[in-house]
Amino acid sequence: MDKILIVDDNQAVCNALALMLELNGFHPLICLSPEVALELIGLHDIALVIQDMNFTQDTTSGEEGKALFYALREAQPQLPIILLTAWTQVEVAVELVKEGAADYMGKPWDDAKLLTSTNNLISMYRLSKANTQLTRVNNDRLSAIKGADLCGIVFGSGAMQRCVDLALQIARSDVSVLITGPNGAGKDKLADIIHANSALKNKAFIKVNVGALPMDLLEAELFGAEAGAFTGANKTRIGRFEAADGGTLFLDEIGNLSLSGQIKLLRVLQTGEFERLGSHQTRKVQVRVLSATNAVLAEDIRAGRFREDLFYRLNVIELELAPLNQRQDDIMPLVEHFIGKDFSFNKQAQQALMAHAWPGNVRELENACKRAMILAKSRVLTAADFGLHAVADAGRVIDKRESALPDTGINQLVVDKAEFNAIESSKVVLEKSDIEAALVEHGGIIARVAKSLGVSRQALYRRMEKFGIDR
Repeated sequence: MDKILIVDDNQAVCNALALMLELNGFHPLICLSPEVALELIGLHDIALVIQDMNFTQDTTSGEEGKALFYALREAQPQLPIILLTAWTQVEVAVELVKEGAADYMGKPWDDAKLLTSTNNLISMYRLSKANTQLTRVNNDRLSAIKGADLCGIVFGSGAMQRCVDLALQIARSDVSVLITGPNGAGKDKLADIIHANSALKNKAFIKVNVGALPMDLLEAELFGAEAGAFTGANKTRIGRFEAADGGTLFLDEIGNLSLSGQIKLLRVLQTGEFERLGSHQTRKVQVRVLSATNAVLAEDIRAGRFREDLFYRLNVIELELAPLNQRQDDIMPLVEHFIGKDFSFNKQAQQALMAHAWPGNVRELENACKRAMILAKSRVLTAADFGLHAVADAGRVIDKRESALPDTGINQLVVDKAEFNAIESSKVVLEKSDIEAALVEHGGIIARVAKSLGVSRQALYRRMEKFGIDR
C-alpha cells in the first residue's frame, strides 16, 4: 500500500484528504508542520506528498510552502509533490511547477481530479525508481566487469552475462564450485575466470581432465604415487593436489571418478589429508577445488555411481552453463572472434550459423570457423565454407534441433520472419562515433542508448569495451 504524506496546518483538511485516500487504497500519513514532514520522509517510504503553501495563521504569501518544497526536493529529488493553493499563491505554485512540482490544485479541491493525478504520479514514480535501480545495477555490473579479468571470454547473451556475473561473485569466496553444462559449452573458461579473480590468482592453478585419464591412473594422477606402487611406476610421482597446494585445482568431468577415488577426494575436501599410492605417510594440503561435469549427478547418485556426500561437498555453489543453442546472442560474437579481422561472412552464412543447433556447442562452432578459413575461396565466408546448408527461404529459418526438443516426432523448429529479423537487428554494425553520439543524446542511460541503436544492452557493453568508451 503506497504511503502518501499530507502536510497542512488545518486538521480538518488533513482528515478529509486522509479519508478520501484511505477509501481508495492508499496509506495516508498526516502532519501539521514542515519540520515533522521532513522527519517523516526520512522514516517512511513515501510515494507522494500533498502539501499546503502556508503553515502559520494569517500567512498567505506561500513562502513557507515554497521553503518546504525545496527542502523536500533536496532530501528526495524524485519524490512527486502536489501543491494545495489558495488563489493568492497561484503564481508561487506555477513557479514551483517549473522547478519540478508535479501538480497544483486550488482549495477546495476536486476529489476525482486529485485521485487521477495521485494515481498517475505514483505510477510514474514507481517506474522512475525501477529505471534508476536498473541503471544502478547495470552500472555496477559494468564496473565489476571492467575491473575483472575475463580471461578472453567472448559473449553477447544475457544468459552468459549472468553466468559471468555469478562467477565473479563466487570468485571472492573460497567455497567449492560445481560447474555444470554440456560438453564444449565453455565450463573451463568459467573456471579460469573464478581463479583469475580470486585471492589465489597468483597461486598455482592446476587442471585435470578426469574423463581423459584411465581409471587405473586417476588416483595416482590426483594423489601421487611412490616408486614401485604399480607396474611402470619407476619413480615417485607428485599428484595434482600436492602441485596445487595453496592454490586452485580444477577437476573436469568429475562424474568419471571411480568410487575409490571419490572416497579419497571426499577425505581431502573434509580434512586436506591424503596418502600417495604405495605410501602410508599422510600429507596435508590446502586447495580450493573447482569441478565440472556434463553428467546429471543426481541420476548417478540414484544409480550408485556417485557418492551423495561428495556431491554436496563439491556443490556448495552450482554454476549452470546453458548450451549454445540457448544462448543465440553469443553465436555471432564468437564467430567474429574465431575468424578474426582477415575474414568476413555473407548474409546467407549468418543465417545458416544462427539456424544451426550446435550440438557440440562452442567447440563445434570454433571447429566450423577453422574449417571455413581453411576451405574458403575468398575472404568472404559462405555457409558452405562453414559446412552448413544455406537457408533457402529468408522468411523461414529451419533448424533441426532434435537434442533441444522433447521426443514428440517434431524434428524442426521454425522461426517466423519477424523473429528472424529481430535476431538480425541485434547484429547491427556500429561505429565508435555512433555510440558516443547516442550516449550524449540519452544522458548515458544504457537501456535507452541500446534501444536507439537497435542492439541489446549486452551487445552495447561489448562494443563499448571494444572501442574503449567510458560512459
